[in-house]
This record gives sequence, C-alpha cells and structure tokens, in this order.
Amino acid sequence: MSQSLTLNNETANTVVLRSWKAPIAFAAFTAVSFLIFILFNTGASTNFRLSTESDFIQLPSIDLPALATGIVVTAVLFVITMVSFFFSRRGKSSPVWMISAFGFFFMVGFLTWAGADGSILIPGLLLGTLGLSIPLIFGALGGIISERVGVINIAIEGQLLAGAFVSAMVATLTGSPYLGLASAMVAGMLVSFVLATFSVKYLVDQVIVGVVLNVLVLGLTSFLYSQVLSANTPALNSPPRFDRIEIPLLSQIPIIGPVLFRQTVIVYLMYVIVAIVAYALFKTKWGLRLRSVGEHPMAADTVGINVAATRFWNVALAGAIAGIGGAYFTLGSVGAFQKEMTAGAGFIALAAVIFGRWDPIRATLAALLFGFASNLQNVLSIIGSPVPSEFMLMLPYVVTIFAVAGFVGRVRGPAAAGKPYVKS
Repeated sequence: MSQSLTLNNETANTVVLRSWKAPIAFAAFTAVSFLIFILFNTGASTNFRLSTESDFIQLPSIDLPALATGIVVTAVLFVITMVSFFFSRRGKSSPVWMISAFGFFFMVGFLTWAGADGSILIPGLLLGTLGLSIPLIFGALGGIISERVGVINIAIEGQLLAGAFVSAMVATLTGSPYLGLASAMVAGMLVSFVLATFSVKYLVDQVIVGVVLNVLVLGLTSFLYSQVLSANTPALNSPPRFDRIEIPLLSQIPIIGPVLFRQTVIVYLMYVIVAIVAYALFKTKWGLRLRSVGEHPMAADTVGINVAATRFWNVALAGAIAGIGGAYFTLGSVGAFQKEMTAGAGFIALAAVIFGRWDPIRATLAALLFGFASNLQNVLSIIGSPVPSEFMLMLPYVVTIFAVAGFVGRVRGPAAAGKPYVKS
C-alpha cells in the first residue's frame, strides 16, 4: 500500500518540460510565407541555373512558377509547424532534420519569390556563401577551443582584425602569401596571449578583457592604417593573394565542384582544421584534458593536469586559428587591408559557437548559415529583387538572433567557462 502511494506521488510530481520556441518560430515564418509568397506574389517565375560552363555534366535549368511554388511551400511549412507543436506538446524538442527541412523549404519559397523574372546561379550563390563563411568558421573554431577550456573568447573580432592587418603588411613586404598567413597566426596568438594572461594569471573578468581587446585592436589597426598603410599603399598594403587550385575531376562535379574544389589554400586548410579539431576534441587525450579543465578544473587539478598552463596554451591556439580567418580577408578575398573590414564577423562567429552547442561540426554548419544570409543580399541586389536593400543588410543579424534565441532552445556551455580557477 505504501509502495503504491509512493509511486502515485512520484507520478504526480513528474513535470513535463515543454519548449515552445521552435513551433512558435515555425508558426511565425509560416505566417510570413503566406503573406509574401501567396498574397503578395506577382505570379512570375524564377529560373535556377544549376551548372557552370566548366562542369563535366551540364544540368538543365529549372523554372519555378512563383505563385504555385509559394502555395506548395506554405503548405509544407504548415505541416512541419503542426508536427513541431505535436512534439512540443509531448515534451520533446524539434529534431534537427525538422529544422533543416523547414529552413530549406522556406528558402526555396523565398528565392522563388524574391528572384521572380530573374535568374539565380546556384553554384554562384553557394560559392559566395562559402567565401563569407570562412572567417566565421575559423573564428568559431577558435571560440570553441577557448571556451571548452574555460575561457570565454569575446576577443574573436580582435583576433580576426589583427590577423587581417598583419597578414596584409607582411605579405606585401615579403611578396609571399604563405608568410603572410603564418604572421596572421602569430598576430591572433599575440592577442590571445593578452586575453589568457589577464584571465588566467591575474583573474580579470574574461568578458571585460575580451571587449577591451576588441576596442584596442580596432583602434590600433585603424590608426596604423591611416598613418602608415595609406601613406604608402603599394609598398605596404598590396599583398599577393592565394591562387585558386582546382582539384582534377572533383572540381568539375556540378554544383559542389565549383564550390568546394576550386578554392584557395586557406579554404582547403579550413577543411583539414575542422576535421582535426572535431576529432581531437572528443577522441584524443588532448581533447579530454581540455574539456575536463573547462568542465571541472578542480577535478582536473587533482589528477595532475596543470589547469593554468592548459588554459593559457589552448587559448593561444584558439587565437592562432582565428588569425587564419583574418588572413582570409586580405589574402583570399578582398586583397588589401581596410579599416574595420571584419565588420562584426567575430561576434557572428561567437553566435555560431552558441548555435553549434560548442561542437566544431555544428558550429561550422551554423557559420555556413550565417554566410548564406550575408551572401543572399548580394545575389538579390544583382538580380533586382523587390526586397528592400535595408532589409537585406540586416538579414544576417536577424538570422543570428532567430538562430540563437528561437531555434537553439536551452543550451549549456562548459560549466567552468568564464570562471577563474585558483589552485588551493
């Protein structure tokens, strides 16, 4: 009798936690799709080109009628929204495949509506997406390593900017983009040295140190650009850029070939670093020690791990990786240093870290999402889309806010991140 009462009490005290963020966000986007894809649709069609002239196989173009596509897309989004509400009602979160499917169909409808009477080259759209995502990916990887070891890395923006400035100057003086790339890693590491020194040794608040470093690097590079680089641009700010390297056969695959296998050394290096970090973080002794210091530094200390040294050198490694992302601005993309050229990429990379739940693969996908949102404004402005340019300029940041606040739900970072450790 007492046992049955205990079971009944436990059942009565069981509370099902429900998160309605995803279904509410789905419902909002479904309502938007109904308004713009159906009610305000012009009824024209959009041409999607899937191949470039150099592809081994030429895929036919696809013409999608805007109104019919809008109706189908809105219906699919409505179904996904209802399924998401069903999951939340039962106390389950919406799975990743559902969020991905919703985003894919919404983007098809949006591109069909925004590109009406125009033509969109899909490989070009994806190529621009990857190009804008490279600094975000390197910055996110640096943020993951730093925060996994217990140090909040707000200074990603400063590390990117320092890498961009130093790589432009060194590559110009030496005539070697490879030396410029190496110097960018050193520059990012130096910024991280300051962050690690004040955060680990002097126990200063990590967020404050990161913000101060961002302002310091921004002011220093802007001053040196105005006083030094601008005075002699040909000799100090005309770096050689990395040439694109085409991988035989793979570069001629439709859609993915031009995007993934006709790239520069920095992009191929990104593939390698993402794979190494993803493997080493969860499969090696280094990764185990790093994560243990970020989760429970006292326990790590009791088994003989030097917490301070582990944090210091891994924060330095994070800065070196972020510095490579800064070098991409000058050695792989723009071709010369400009004031404030990172334009908040470090903060978007930090959002990718949170959106990716401190996982290298997920953070890379999040960075690609933000890069896609940034590149979309360029593509739609070229084809003369009716979407206001002001809206397109704020689109990457809107996507960032929705991704972090709307779709991620509850996330838990490393337990000891931001908390200084004093050896007892």
